[in-house]
Amino acid sequence: MKIMIIDDEQAMHLIMKRTLAKIADVEIVGCFHETTPAFSYLENHDADLIFVDISMPKESGLEFAQRLRESGKLVRLVFVTSHKEYALSAFDVYAYDYIVKPIKQDRIHKTVQRVLAEMLSEKTQAEQESSNTKVMFNCLGGMDIRSVQNVIVKWKTSKSAELFGYLLMHKGRLVSRARIIEDIFSEMPYKNAETYLNTTVYQLRKLLDTYGLKESLHSDSYHYGLNLNQIRVDILIFEDGCKQMVEVDETNIEKALELEQLYAGDLFGERAFPWAWSEVERLWLLYTTFTHGLCRALLNRGDTQTAIRLLTKLTAHNELDEETIKLFMKALALQKNKEALMQQYLHFTETLVKELGIGPSLEVTGYYSQLLSELDTQNTEK
Repeated sequence: MKIMIIDDEQAMHLIMKRTLAKIADVEIVGCFHETTPAFSYLENHDADLIFVDISMPKESGLEFAQRLRESGKLVRLVFVTSHKEYALSAFDVYAYDYIVKPIKQDRIHKTVQRVLAEMLSEKTQAEQESSNTKVMFNCLGGMDIRSVQNVIVKWKTSKSAELFGYLLMHKGRLVSRARIIEDIFSEMPYKNAETYLNTTVYQLRKLLDTYGLKESLHSDSYHYGLNLNQIRVDILIFEDGCKQMVEVDETNIEKALELEQLYAGDLFGERAFPWAWSEVERLWLLYTTFTHGLCRALLNRGDTQTAIRLLTKLTAHNELDEETIKLFMKALALQKNKEALMQQYLHFTETLVKELGIGPSLEVTGYYSQLLSELDTQNTEK
């Protein structure tokens, strides 16, 4: 595993090097005192994990992380800082972990081992899938089709991509030509639509033929269908995984974390197909319910950092979900971060008033008061 260290203190470089040297399968590929050279390094090199300080003289670690995310890089980020109050901001940029100085060797070791385990699992899964898969289709957070060598295939036209996604959502079932025309080509005269559909089918079949999948697109005089036997689809894997994992607990929590990573964003990303709107909402609700269960299991285990990262992802999509805010407040309370807890509740309340003109429910306010009371009691007992 390739690791980078970004910290303006030379002493932290020495501490981190000494700590990481005791862990097998770890290579430190760069140590930087500022974020600018680190960012330049990442433009031409890879890293699996970055330990970055938040408070630095020029660009802060949070600003660096934001710039990194905007550039599309998904490298895991672990913030190492003396300031606990930055925790919420850290997870806004999808931090993998958040460690407060002074660092402890076992804390670093635990984080690195978790990343190593995830990377091994991802590699094993990819090898298993590539053995019987010819094409991989990702439709969560975007829409791309790839070879098993991870080479992105260029769509012939936007309509061929849309038709592929449309047939994919029907999961192998045959769909009538008339219905396809109504859902995808309704903006043009029927005769023109028929011609355009024929052309689009030809383009899609030609693309699939590149990978020996020409026969995967079935057609007769009245119907079309897509055989998915040799096509790996992220959303289908995610759905099946959610159905099989009725409840997340200590026995399957690592598998649940792998499953959650599949949900990179809404169905088809920014491609707002009208026929897919109901599916977009259904899948988001499925992901939300699944992630709530995963977060409960994480909090029961005491892994508040991972839970907060996932809850931040949920609130970025919907700030007004009460179950999400309750879990978020619980995570902050478990961290004994009273200030962040109060900030989170205040933000939720202000957003409710602004967007809906109402205050929080009695259930949420009661739970908030309970958490505050428990924290105050704990502080008094010390």
